[in-house]
Amino acid sequence: MIYCYYISVCLILVILQTTIMPHLPLLNRCYDLLIPFIVYLGLSRPARESIPCVLFMGFIMDNLSGSPFGLYITTYLWLYVGVRGITKMLEVGKRLLIIALLVVTGVLIENFIFFATFRILGSQSQLTAEAYHQVVYQLIWAIGTGPLMLLLFRNMQRRLDVGLKGFFNHKDKRKINLQATAHGQILKNR
Repeated sequence: MIYCYYISVCLILVILQTTIMPHLPLLNRCYDLLIPFIVYLGLSRPARESIPCVLFMGFIMDNLSGSPFGLYITTYLWLYVGVRGITKMLEVGKRLLIIALLVVTGVLIENFIFFATFRILGSQSQLTAEAYHQVVYQLIWAIGTGPLMLLLFRNMQRRLDVGLKGFFNHKDKRKINLQATAHGQILKNR
C-alpha cells in the first residue's frame, strides 16, 4: 500500500511539473518538484521503501525529458544517498532551516550534474547568464517552498498511516466479532 502512495505522489508531482507549471508565468522557473520528495524519503523513510521509488521517479523523468537516459536516475540516487549520509552525521529532526538547506543543496546538485553532463557531452552552446539566473530562481523557490512541501509529505504520510491502522483494526475487530458470533452459535446449537 505504501508503494501505491509513493507512486501516486510521484505521478502527481510529475504531471504538475510537466504539464501545468510550464504554462504559469510565475511557476515556469520553479525547481524540480521531485527533489523535496526525495529529500523526504531520505530523511524519514527506510531504504527498502525509498530506493524503488527513487528509481521509479528517475525512470519516469528520464523517459519524459530530452536528456541522456540515466541522467535523472543518477541525479536522484546521488541526492538520496547524500541525504541519507547527512542524516547519519547530523540530527536533522524538525529543523526547518536544515531541511531548507537540504532542498537547496538538492537543487544545486541536480543543476551541477546537468551542467557537467552537458559539458562532457560537448554541448556547443555555452552556459549563458540566463542559465545562471534560472538556477538562482530555482534556489529562491527551493528556500521558500521546500520545507512546506516536506511538511505536506510528512502530514500526508501520517494520515495514510493512521487511516490504514484504523482500517485494519476495524477489520480485525469485525473478524473477531464474527468469530465470537459463530462460536456462540456453535455452543447454542449443542
